Amino acid sequence: MSASDDDLALSGPARLGRRTKELTARLAPGDIAVIDHEDIDRVAAEALVEKSPLAVLNAAASTSGRYPNAGPQILVEAGIVLIDGLGPELFASVREGDRLTLDGGTVQLGPDRALHGTPQDAASIERDLEAAREGLSRQLELFAENTMEYMLKEKDLLLDGVGAPDIRTDVDGRPVLIVVRGYHYKEDLLTLRPFLRENRPVIIGVDGGADAVLEAGWRPDIIIGDMDSVSDRALRSGAELVVHAYRDGRAPGMARLEELGLARRAVPFPAYGTSEDIAMLLADEKGASVIVAVGTHGTLEEFLDKGRAGMGSTFLTRLRVGSKLVDAKGVSRLYRQRISNQQLALLAVAGLLALGAALWATPGGQALFQLLGARMDDMLSWFTALFAPRTGSS
Repeated sequence: MSASDDDLALSGPARLGRRTKELTARLAPGDIAVIDHEDIDRVAAEALVEKSPLAVLNAAASTSGRYPNAGPQILVEAGIVLIDGLGPELFASVREGDRLTLDGGTVQLGPDRALHGTPQDAASIERDLEAAREGLSRQLELFAENTMEYMLKEKDLLLDGVGAPDIRTDVDGRPVLIVVRGYHYKEDLLTLRPFLRENRPVIIGVDGGADAVLEAGWRPDIIIGDMDSVSDRALRSGAELVVHAYRDGRAPGMARLEELGLARRAVPFPAYGTSEDIAMLLADEKGASVIVAVGTHGTLEEFLDKGRAGMGSTFLTRLRVGSKLVDAKGVSRLYRQRISNQQLALLAVAGLLALGAALWATPGGQALFQLLGARMDDMLSWFTALFAPRTGSS
């Protein structure tokens, strides 16, 4: 990474990825991330910030005006340069590893080649968000249309569980934890540690959520998803594998499992909607007593962040699961770890030992212990004499 004399121009190696979640796996501090992501969502922005790139160059509009998305603001507040609206020429002109120089909204590709975009700052982002808030009514109309469309396609699965595969993991009557690598998943997993230790739920990792479970020190029982953003380590962890498939039976994720020699252990789950949705439906259909969700989508902003194709399915899935579904934040606020009698007894013993050690360190304490020792000797002698056999005189 370098800067010009006027501290305005920045340079670094380009890292290209049309899918932001795949790019972050290759991104290193000081790189320049080149993406094509309209309406950068919170999850993608937080994943980018975690990798500390020098800048993010977006071929698309970081805020299109459909709805007020939080991603651009997160990037700028983290001190990452954001230039968007660079167009399709960005991916046509830049190759992996090319050294790019940035100056304002200009991306210098060489001595005579440059692209021009829109540099974003706090003020421009606020203007875009204000304009986007005015477009929410149209997005709500699309949301309603998508919800009805999904209901017609998946009414059998939603109402009767038709199509849910048989699995080996015993879920009936047990709590289930579903982990999606989404909103605040790290913080939620941390606060749920007491719940996990005491209740030992069935843990379902949704794609990259399986890696989040491993990073937190636990092991997933089931991994569900397209298998495109989960590591080989997680797939080989021994978890049961459920591959999200199209309704016509095609399952692109199976190809990766075949390469790893894991396809025979996997079962397909053909369904519309997202992997997050089918994880909830599977847990509910197999008899989960409660479903605790980490990193999932629940608010209007989060639904919109998923895009039109995924909004209605998640909304209807949450209606289907109903009262079983509890957000991780709710569990952490309401749940209090119970302290057993054994733990209380150990705490009391530890307190008495500490008090005894403190007394022994003082002259008065030593005198007290000597007095107590003498009393104990007297008591022992009295009991010994009380139960000793008497010898009669001849």
